[in-house]
Amino acid sequence: MRRCIGLSMVVAFVAMAGIVMAAGGDTLQIKTENIAGAAKIIGLEFTQAERDSMLQDLIDNLKSYLALRAVEIPNSIPPAMEFNPIPVGFKIDKEARRFVASKARKLERPANLEDLAFWPVRDLAELIRTKKVSSTELTRMYLERLKKYGPRLECVITLTEERALARAKQADDEISKGKYRGLLHGIPYGAKDLLAVKGYRTTWGAMPYKDQAIDEDATVIRKLDAAGAVLVAKLTMGALAWGDVWYGGTTRNPWNLEQGSSGSSAGSASATAAGLVAFAIGTETWGSIVSPSTRCGDTGLRPTYGRVSRTGAMALSWSMDKIGPICRTVEDCAIVFDAIRGADGIDQTLIDASFNYNPKVDLKKLRIGYLKKLFDEDYDNKVNDAATLAKLRELDCELVPVDLPDYPVDAIAFILSAEAAAAFDELTRSGRDDLMVRQTRDAWPNVFRASRFIPAVEYIQANRLRYLIIQDMRKLDVDVWLSPSFGGSNLLLTNLTGHPCVVLPNGFDEKGSPTSVTFMGRLFGEAELLAVAKAYQDATDFHLKHPPLFR
Repeated sequence: MRRCIGLSMVVAFVAMAGIVMAAGGDTLQIKTENIAGAAKIIGLEFTQAERDSMLQDLIDNLKSYLALRAVEIPNSIPPAMEFNPIPVGFKIDKEARRFVASKARKLERPANLEDLAFWPVRDLAELIRTKKVSSTELTRMYLERLKKYGPRLECVITLTEERALARAKQADDEISKGKYRGLLHGIPYGAKDLLAVKGYRTTWGAMPYKDQAIDEDATVIRKLDAAGAVLVAKLTMGALAWGDVWYGGTTRNPWNLEQGSSGSSAGSASATAAGLVAFAIGTETWGSIVSPSTRCGDTGLRPTYGRVSRTGAMALSWSMDKIGPICRTVEDCAIVFDAIRGADGIDQTLIDASFNYNPKVDLKKLRIGYLKKLFDEDYDNKVNDAATLAKLRELDCELVPVDLPDYPVDAIAFILSAEAAAAFDELTRSGRDDLMVRQTRDAWPNVFRASRFIPAVEYIQANRLRYLIIQDMRKLDVDVWLSPSFGGSNLLLTNLTGHPCVVLPNGFDEKGSPTSVTFMGRLFGEAELLAVAKAYQDATDFHLKHPPLFR
């Protein structure tokens, strides 16, 4: 065991104070002359008298840390503090109305079943409902594509073939008897490999956990089982939810195999874009749905914090982690979200709110804003984003300029680092972090170690500033607003406040790679957000284009 003493996240002094074990191994001594150097790390200065006074307290604190470390705390255990994204006075709509999907098209079975690989869930569902295609046929088709293209894209960790074929047969049997569960019944999908599935490994994409098996089904998996969906694969993720590098390689962008798919929902985005699954489940803490969806040309939904249970999912940041779908269309995101949202009686952060999706939206009755200052800047996707705004105006949207609250958002990004270091405390102290593939400065092992020096006081102060931002976000008097996908502080700020977003393709760059734009919504405003995003998507055809190598 290494790093078992010192590097306390709570008090950085201890880490730098020159800890010495007495001969008997019973006593921990901290040298007063080292406290001044430790204080510099957190930007403070103490007199000699003050250092002398705190010495015994630091020793006592260290004893407490060592006692705490003797207790095994699994990644699945949350802290006894819950993040609340709701501003003072905010009203949550709890009146549930019927989910309304677009009217089904009249469809025929194609001569070549593989032609269905890129069809949206809404159309695949109609073929299954009308028994023109069976779930077993669809499942076998996607399994074959996963076997054929998965190695090329490095996007699959585990095929769940046996489970998938059994679930598909069950779906076909039920549908043949008139028991149709809904639009996901019999639809094959993939899940990011941080979601536990009984009987299969859950590797978190990281070498230290590559043989890990968790004997439970995550709530999201259980909810999709209940909807009749068919899990065909556990898909790659950047190790411990960072980037597109996992213990077996680098997940590829289907549009450009020389390029990674971005992360950390790398496999979910890559497999969906390449037509290896009908949809996939991803997660986001800070861009992990937005970024790979952009790179791969998918449509992704990051729901409001507290909408989808994280039970059975790897924890990275308890106050920021969110689970959502990565699909081919906005409406597919609505269909999947409707199935996975809601309480499970375990995750106590879940908030009861309605989701009254209806694609027939009157854009004139919604107040739609845009971050004008960001769109006016010079940046890579400016031309395509300007065309997006123009298209919305063609759809009779009156776009209102808005500004985000002006706070030093980047300065509190360490909230994520502190929570992540706590989530993987044992990994750091055991030294098994050396097994991680990426060992650069800009990688988890180093970040976990450095984060032990974040004082508890600063972590709490950062969350107090976060509270102020949450209150001020209520002043953003719009139902939906648009942002460049990586413009300004929008991505980090809204991950900290818990707001939902839809990222969807809005063109291609000069190299032929997809670009995206982000639609943001009010807290728990996914219904309006998705309806507005769908109106834009229906007026364009970027989502209908697919990577040539996989067609």
